[in-house]
Amino acid sequence: MAYDTLDVPEKGESVTVLDETTDALEVPETPVIPILYGDGIGTDVGPAAQSVLEAGARATGRDIAWLRIYAGESARDRYGVNLPTDTVEAIRDFRVGIKGPLTTPVGAGYRSLNVALRQRLDTYANVRPTYHLDGVPSPVTHPEQMDMVTFRENTEDVYGGIEWDHEDEDVERVRAFVEDEMGFDDTIHDGPVGIGVKPITEFGTKRLVRKAIDYALEEGRDTVTLVHKGNIMKFTEGQFRDWGYEVAEQEYGDEVITEDTLWEERDGEQPDQAVVVNDRIADNMLQQVLTRTENYDVLATMNLNGDYISDACGAQIGGLGIAPGANFGDALCLAEPVHGSAPKYAGQDKVNPTAMILSGVLMFEYLGWNDAATLVRDAVEETIVSKRVTYDLHRQIDGGEKLSTSGFADAVVENIE
Repeated sequence: MAYDTLDVPEKGESVTVLDETTDALEVPETPVIPILYGDGIGTDVGPAAQSVLEAGARATGRDIAWLRIYAGESARDRYGVNLPTDTVEAIRDFRVGIKGPLTTPVGAGYRSLNVALRQRLDTYANVRPTYHLDGVPSPVTHPEQMDMVTFRENTEDVYGGIEWDHEDEDVERVRAFVEDEMGFDDTIHDGPVGIGVKPITEFGTKRLVRKAIDYALEEGRDTVTLVHKGNIMKFTEGQFRDWGYEVAEQEYGDEVITEDTLWEERDGEQPDQAVVVNDRIADNMLQQVLTRTENYDVLATMNLNGDYISDACGAQIGGLGIAPGANFGDALCLAEPVHGSAPKYAGQDKVNPTAMILSGVLMFEYLGWNDAATLVRDAVEETIVSKRVTYDLHRQIDGGEKLSTSGFADAVVENIE
């Protein structure tokens, strides 16, 4: 594998795929792992996470050959483009990587690089586990009740980028088609208009729901909840619900049972080892994650709903500064924190790197390095319990020691070692 613009480390080997249908991998003791620090605070949290993950690997008898890759501001400075082809190809070829946040302008400028990466790599499942770490201040009374994993479809919905600006001459062609050809002549108000298209496909829906159910079965989770607004958007979000149930009913036999069957045929009694698939309306789900937190395990959602709901879940465990995530395709993982680039804090060595560190924990789990993953997560929690924290948590607790981004990473490494 040759990349004209990247300095590939001499040591290290590629992660190889044994079976793409099961995501089975062969992982060397020193894998090459691409790392993209990202924009804004990515230049702070990226190196901090890298040092912690290196320590976790070393403590379990392994090593990592890091490959620096670039996108966003760092790529523009280095190559004059936002997303170099070599960056995409390196992630695809090495099968695993980790990235920090990338800035997306609001209302103008280039489209989201995060979305572009997900689409070009076909990492169709954005997985966001939400769980509370001891010692983290929370706005709710019992944050420990939150233990959900959101599987967010990553490649379609309104994030697909099929839209036209109000000044684009093509927007009037789309308006005319919708009004004259499709008969929606009383729907769009007069004057300038922006128009977008919301594709929800059977293919995209079913592979996402399948991923969520497989995870629930592997991890011993009780439920998978399809989250949608199908009562209003019947042919997109409603179809997501229907296709999701088709996967559950047609592909899993006795391993999966739907909520309707559970109550109609089993008097509400869940059979051993079976996962219950149910569904909830999206706006009601935003209430349910707060008022009935313990009732939910795995959520399967479309792109936009998953973004909203996982952020709401993150608020209950202390905020997005500690919320990890990862994008999964077929035998491919690109880990990334949930939070944004917060450019006003860039370079201040101030912000909390926990979300990116814990995203690395997801990457370790994907590699099968579960001992290293547990070690890193426990070390992060131990550091926070001891009240050695960054400013965002320090201002919410009594006493304790306020650490910089790099200082917090050093404290976690001490606990690992």
